[in-house]
Amino acid sequence: MTVMGGFMVPHPPLIIPDVGRGQEREIKNTMEAYHRSAKEIAELKPDTIAVISPHTDIYADYFHVSPGKAASGDFRKFGAGHAAVKVKYDTEFVWNLCRTAESIDFPLGVLGEKEDKLDHATMIPLYFVNQYYREYRLVRIGFSGLPLTDHYRAGQMLQQTAGQLKRKLVVIGSGDLSHCLKKEGPYGYQKEGPLYDERIMEVMERGDFGELFEFSEHFCEKAGECGHRSFVVMAGALDGLKLKTEKLSYEGPFGVGYGICTYRVTGADEGRRFLERYEQEKTNDAKQKRQYEDAYTGLARKALEHYAETGEVLSELPALPEEMIRERAGVFVSLHKHGKLRGCIGTITPVCKNIAKEIIQNAVNAGIRDPRFNRVQKDELEMLEYSVDVLQEPEPVESMEELDVKEYGVIVSKGRQRGLLLPNLEGVDTVEEQVAIAKRKAGIAWDDEVELERFRVVRHGGGS
Repeated sequence: MTVMGGFMVPHPPLIIPDVGRGQEREIKNTMEAYHRSAKEIAELKPDTIAVISPHTDIYADYFHVSPGKAASGDFRKFGAGHAAVKVKYDTEFVWNLCRTAESIDFPLGVLGEKEDKLDHATMIPLYFVNQYYREYRLVRIGFSGLPLTDHYRAGQMLQQTAGQLKRKLVVIGSGDLSHCLKKEGPYGYQKEGPLYDERIMEVMERGDFGELFEFSEHFCEKAGECGHRSFVVMAGALDGLKLKTEKLSYEGPFGVGYGICTYRVTGADEGRRFLERYEQEKTNDAKQKRQYEDAYTGLARKALEHYAETGEVLSELPALPEEMIRERAGVFVSLHKHGKLRGCIGTITPVCKNIAKEIIQNAVNAGIRDPRFNRVQKDELEMLEYSVDVLQEPEPVESMEELDVKEYGVIVSKGRQRGLLLPNLEGVDTVEEQVAIAKRKAGIAWDDEVELERFRVVRHGGGS
């Protein structure tokens, strides 16, 4: 096996003695576990170490891999400039990794470097490794805002590249857990904080990486974690491999969770193809739900699938309820893939001659023109779930007290700038959040005065 192991580690700067100046004693178990992990890496004698860092260059739709031949960094911003780490990059590995990504049109590469110095989430694991072993070259990767499934794929490409080059590879998923464990912590307390830490440590201790996909973005955001995507990339690099798993430590004395688990490869295991299993389950779920689609969501699906197959807008309508032909209304069509938003486009007021035409236009636009996503590909169609929101007439309101995030959508207006947010969306829990997001969508400053309107929707389908 060319992938030798994976390591889930945190990156608290104070664990470096020159930074902590005694505080590191309060996370003694974490420090001891770090040394054990570093010794284990030294025993594996990897040619290449890949560190997945949440503090290198991060993009919403792209995985950045650090370019160049070498890099260094120090802890001066933490008051210890003399503590430093220097590494050489595995340029051949990086080149082959990027070539593999390009061959399948996967958004990973070396473009867009903003900071060439090593970040602390990379340096801290290497600080410990370097005490026991230095005969390796580094691959440093930042995660992205893309779905967790894409992070797993990035890890799979690490495994593939190691196999092509016959490199002995170790993958380090660098990431702290929740930052919201205590009121006096860096981000205060959120109930999701300890819940996240308990759940992630239980999953990682078992090495059941398929469950990593089930953590919702809303839950992770509320928990204030910074390592989940790093762990998913690491898991992808261990795809299809039999592991000896061990939980070494968990602590959270400063309001931030620090967990360390190790995964030593002992052979192959086809039962651990977690992404393949997850996508098949989700595709089956989507197929099951099609049985319960009504005329609205069924038309949205037919419209996008027809366009994907022919490049033409659906013109011949199937049999539809009379109100879809007779009535006009603004319509939003949302696409979801594996439970995650994949596209959403709509009209506040009607622009077509009836609801049916409105659905057709917005279904196609949601699939190919939502600027937040790449256009839907043919091989994704069977995985998609659709929801259609038919907007009722908006009404002006005088204050936010008249809004209800579950019952009403909101429209904010300032001059020609206008933004809308649908009601009852996952992750939008308060009216203040709802209005702030609508402002941001319209390009309106968060503290600008706006005119408010509210509206109800009739929602067809299960999306959010």
